[in-house]
Amino acid sequence: MKVSVFCSSSPTIDEKHIQLATDLGSGIAARNWSLVSGGGKISSMGAVAKAARAGGAQTIGVIPDALVKIEFADHDSDKLHIVKDMRERKGLIEELSDAFVVLPGGAGTLEELFEIWVGRFLKFHNKPIVILDPFDLYKPLLELINHLEAENFVKPGMQELIFWARSVDEALNHIAGK
Repeated sequence: MKVSVFCSSSPTIDEKHIQLATDLGSGIAARNWSLVSGGGKISSMGAVAKAARAGGAQTIGVIPDALVKIEFADHDSDKLHIVKDMRERKGLIEELSDAFVVLPGGAGTLEELFEIWVGRFLKFHNKPIVILDPFDLYKPLLELINHLEAENFVKPGMQELIFWARSVDEALNHIAGK
């Protein structure tokens, strides 16, 4: 199983988010799964990859050439794909991954979530999508999605394509089908 993690590369986030990423990376490794990431080595992105590798998991990074220096490319990845742009990055991550976990993050993380969610709804893929949110960062997003569904902007059944988890085990068990 190859699990993609969408998360922050910001160096200014609270340490609890780094710890969550570390715990997720360790959990992926404990199941003998592989990690697919955005290919950066800082913040949550770096923490999840470092922990996965420390636990023996294969790590695959995908990073655009323009971000190699900005996000400090994770050259310790077992495989690091340096691609042309963000569109190619997201396409390759989707292709390489069997499931997606969304950790707390900003605009880039949300953009990745929405693209993969819409892709699943349109049946471009049938891979699990999990939002791991133990700190309720995305609670306003869930409220917005509920509101959009009530107003008929989110189609029936679309919301059920995302699994909301409060713990690493809950997220990974969902992916495993447990």
